[in-house]
Order: sequence, then structure tokens, then C-alpha cells
Amino acid sequence: MATKNYAGKSVEVNDEGYMVDPSQWSKEIAAEIAKEEGIELTDKHYEVLEFLRNANEKGETLTIRRVGKSGIVDIKGLYQLFPGGPLKFSSKFAGIPKPASCV
Repeated sequence: MATKNYAGKSVEVNDEGYMVDPSQWSKEIAAEIAKEEGIELTDKHYEVLEFLRNANEKGETLTIRRVGKSGIVDIKGLYQLFPGGPLKFSSKFAGIPKPASCV
């Protein structure tokens, strides 16, 4: 475990950079984590992040297909928003644990 400073707050992250405590999440923290990956978050990104956070709180299994069926964005759009690992990056930016389906 490590501590990183995002948006003026100390945030505990695991060895892969995922937040340990999802309750510490904020849009400002998400934006800073995304910038580290070279992604500028838009309103559409935040819609996906909120969907993931809500699904995670309910204990739902997160998959790319589930996000694609959310009505927010299709699978192709998800890959465009989060290139190089849509579920991996979106979960990281959402402040939730990395889904088991991600390598």
C-alpha cells in the first residue's frame, strides 16, 4: 500500500494504483488519476464512472458488456473513452477495486 496526493488529499492506493477506500473518491481525484494516464475526463466519462461506482456499491459484477448495456455508452464508445483497457482504467478512475475480469 502507498499513499498518493490527489486534489490536495492523501489517498491510500494499492500496488496497482487503485484506491483502497472508495469513499475517498471525488471527481477532482478522478481527474488527476486520469491525467496520469493521459486522459482528460468529460461529462460522458463521469457518467460511466458514476455507473461503475453505483454498480460496485450494489455488489454487481462489472464487465465491459454490462457497461455497454447501461445505455450510457456502447462498447465501442467505452473503448474510445478509455483506450488501452476500458474497464481497467474506468474502474481505477472511479475509485473502485479492479474487476476480476481485468488482467
